[in-house]
Amino acid sequence: MNLNIYNTADEVLTGLADYFVKIGKQSISERGKFTVSLSGGSSPKKLYELLASTSYADQLDWEKVYFFFGDERNVPQDHKDSNYLMAKKALFEPLLISPAQIFAVDTTFEPAEAAAKYWGLIAAFFDEDEVSFDLVLLGLGDNSHTASLFPHTPVLHDTTPGVKEVWLEDQQVWRITMNAPLINDARYIAFLVYGEGKAIAVHHILEDEEDIEEYPAQLIDSITGETEWFLDEPAAANLEFEEEE
Repeated sequence: MNLNIYNTADEVLTGLADYFVKIGKQSISERGKFTVSLSGGSSPKKLYELLASTSYADQLDWEKVYFFFGDERNVPQDHKDSNYLMAKKALFEPLLISPAQIFAVDTTFEPAEAAAKYWGLIAAFFDEDEVSFDLVLLGLGDNSHTASLFPHTPVLHDTTPGVKEVWLEDQQVWRITMNAPLINDARYIAFLVYGEGKAIAVHHILEDEEDIEEYPAQLIDSITGETEWFLDEPAAANLEFEEEE
């Protein structure tokens, strides 16, 4: 994996936006489309708003970009906590993305069925091709989770690609998530992490002994492609070794 460490959060966002465009253009050139799995949360929202801004809106052929979601909360699509709704407002609507290019989790079903149907939708999209996203965007929680791969949940032990429902006992909520084998099949994986509040989790994932039950994001590393970490200095403060971009 590669570390890209910037001075400020704004520089991190610009660095990842540039990377997004680069991988997008490369994917469209090689395969005629760009398949990307989006992350939820406040940090990615700023990335999506940047991509939809005048600085980036004309840099990519958006009609050839297909959007999926690495995880989703078990709420209606018009709920304030919906990852889909966030992406819709920050990215899809400003760029006039066609609904035919957006593949959201259908949360009208019970969690297990919603997960199964989403995996079926992904498999149908790729058809006879290998299920391999061009880019998977990920964040990192303070508790070292990524997507909805939370500590001490059964999904951490999946060995074949898929989408699973995850029950979070402490929050009393369900989530739907791509599992680690599916994420790791991506050609490129990019973590977006900034702020001093993430420094401990970043250290756990990148430099601590492996303990996937406590630090689930340790599971993530592209099998055949590249895994990039986009960090600011505060998020990287606890790392012993820093590789400047």
